[in-house]
Amino acid sequence: MSLKEYKPGTSFPGVIGRTVSESSSSWPEPTRARADAPNVIFFVLDDVGYGQMSAFGGLVNTPNIERLAKNGLRYTNMHTTALCSPTRSCILTGRNHHSNGVAAIMETATGFPGYDGRMPFENGMLPEMLLAHGYNTFCTGKWHLSPAEESTPAGPFHRWPLGRGFERFYGFLGGETNQWFPDLTYDNHSVPQPGSLEEGYHLDKDLADHAIQFILDAHVNAPEKPFFLYHAPGCAHAPHQVSKEWSDKYKGKFDMGWDKYREIVFARQKELGIFPPDAELSPHDPDVPEWDSLSDEQKMLYSRFMEVFAGFLEHCDYQLGRILKALEDIGELDNTLIMLIPDNGASSEGGVNGAFNEMSSFNYYYEKLEEILPRMEELGGPMSYNHYPWGWSWAGNTPFRRWKKEVYRGGSTDNLIVSWPRGIKARGENRFQYAHAIDMLPTVLDALGIEPPESIRGVTQSPIEGVSFAHTFDDAEAPTNHYTQYFEMFACRAIDHDGWRAVCGFPGPSYTEGAEKGHKFGDEITPEILDELDASGWELYHIAKDPAECHNLADRYPAKLKEMIARWYVEAGKYQVLPLDGTVMQRLVAERPRLSKTQNHYTFYPNLSVVPIGNTPMLFNRPHSITAEVEIPTGGAEGVLLAQGGIAGGFVFYLKGGKLHYIHNYLGLEELKVSSTVDVPDGAVTLRYEFEPTGKPDLRNGRGAPGRGQLYIDGKLVGNTEFPTTVPITFGIEGLSCGYDFGEVVSHEYHAPFTFTGKIHQVTVDLSGELIEDEEAEVQILMARQ
Repeated sequence: MSLKEYKPGTSFPGVIGRTVSESSSSWPEPTRARADAPNVIFFVLDDVGYGQMSAFGGLVNTPNIERLAKNGLRYTNMHTTALCSPTRSCILTGRNHHSNGVAAIMETATGFPGYDGRMPFENGMLPEMLLAHGYNTFCTGKWHLSPAEESTPAGPFHRWPLGRGFERFYGFLGGETNQWFPDLTYDNHSVPQPGSLEEGYHLDKDLADHAIQFILDAHVNAPEKPFFLYHAPGCAHAPHQVSKEWSDKYKGKFDMGWDKYREIVFARQKELGIFPPDAELSPHDPDVPEWDSLSDEQKMLYSRFMEVFAGFLEHCDYQLGRILKALEDIGELDNTLIMLIPDNGASSEGGVNGAFNEMSSFNYYYEKLEEILPRMEELGGPMSYNHYPWGWSWAGNTPFRRWKKEVYRGGSTDNLIVSWPRGIKARGENRFQYAHAIDMLPTVLDALGIEPPESIRGVTQSPIEGVSFAHTFDDAEAPTNHYTQYFEMFACRAIDHDGWRAVCGFPGPSYTEGAEKGHKFGDEITPEILDELDASGWELYHIAKDPAECHNLADRYPAKLKEMIARWYVEAGKYQVLPLDGTVMQRLVAERPRLSKTQNHYTFYPNLSVVPIGNTPMLFNRPHSITAEVEIPTGGAEGVLLAQGGIAGGFVFYLKGGKLHYIHNYLGLEELKVSSTVDVPDGAVTLRYEFEPTGKPDLRNGRGAPGRGQLYIDGKLVGNTEFPTTVPITFGIEGLSCGYDFGEVVSHEYHAPFTFTGKIHQVTVDLSGELIEDEEAEVQILMARQ
């Protein structure tokens, strides 16, 4: 028999004969990175303003980030989209956010190409590209890049991290989570947190632990193999949570108030050479009260809010330092290309007064000073969901105007630090070239000597829209390669071009001015309003000389403004920005492939993964029942039958002390409880809770429908009480769990997870009657989850 020889290029290049002695073997050539290939890390912070961390002149101590800056470069003219998911999509793909279909957060997707929330596979991500060049790829922390309706245990998983090129993932899929009791996903499945509060658990530490583990696991087994790590901690997104040992470091440090804070930080920024000596600080924001107008009690409370935030951010910096130390210990720090950037400016979601429980304001309950003051020392702890007042948001973006969600520079101009000791000779220098989040990916490819792939997994790739700034690493005078950049967020628009900037805030340059025009955030932008804005709503700034947008030159240079507006429309047409949409509520409820919001019957089974909040029954302000089919062993049972939310608001249906109980936690302010008057018998039994509204909700005053709560055992009424109010709009950010209380407890009458000790066959939730809907309230829910 003749031998068959496999030629190179066919499936097997060796020789296969009748026996091994007549054959020659051949191994497939593994994918290898070049010998000197650097590791790559993206550190993506959340809601950190331009003037907050000390590395950029802020008053929050960030020594490890400062170390990166001293060993690398500050890019002082870096830009983002002004919101989290859109910026993150830019960072990972090198394409603009509308090109990615991520016009805003994933929960606001609509059926238009720039808005559908489904990042196209022709826009490949950096981990997908680096895999083909021999890299390990790891993701730790916040994702928020999957369609909301796909971020459940049912998937599909092709837009989760492991579907987009990451080999390992540990973090959370949504926009925010509790730092003490997070909603964790490991690869493609939900997991409980690996430690307790009593053991010192905190999410940022846990994320750093896993980042270090992923790096060391790979290093031990393949020390020559480089890695890409995308590390996105929960900090400094609300809730601002950290132990007192961190926040107490800042006692008294912010008593000067936000007005003086801005002056101090701006002076420090000038000392660092970030701004020239003649640069001006933007004027006082009309939506922010002057510090000197506040009472002594307000000043004391607002200062404490900022102390907690500062401790939170410094604690995060410490965890980043642990990752750097791990790299140093294995000799990899100098050959790691690190880019650190926040995803947008500081957040204003705490409102004018701040919030002990951010869920309160999303329920239209605005906490009073006298309610928060007695709990001031609990801020940052496991009993709080706090967020600082927007005066600190404004100050945190020093020297710029406004904040997150808006495209003035306070929302869209961010810090960037680049460090790569082996690859960059310059140390501790500033770079003033214009750049945007879309430029990070092409810069990495340029530094690594990698061409963008023509296809990934058989999908032809779209052109990269960002440009590399690697040519500036060792040349401070190098020209920028990025001349034009558009911005759009909830119909707020801007465009930068060659040192000029045109901005059109919607509904106006402040909430005050928007209200005067009869517009508010989330309103529809009609053709008539758009014509009005294009005629008189744009502002013009020469940011090459006026970086803080202090001097509106629209009247002085009308031809220049007209040119800039026209240029914005050109960019909008190029990158799928149209149709322009100023709404939030309409996007939230827009028809899309998702579970029906009108579903009236839900069945849950015990000890499964937590159900994300977007897929939980809408119990608010409507008749509903919870029915559990269980078996009680001889001697009784205890534990949770069904629970959702936490101490900031939620409900729990459970057994304890032989009795059946239901607790409705009203915004952390009051626990409304009904208990059975008799013990639950042994054996098979049906346990039921019913709620019947007895009045209408007062949504604008933070009060849901009052009603009657009743308990039944095998159809017999065993408990009855009146609830004076209920949570009107949304519980805390924890999802729903059956047979245990996931994460944080709803009530401190038991300890989590308080797993049910009997047998649960199933728990069903039935809804009847129509949900009382409130469009403005739905906007509040949505913005809570950014």
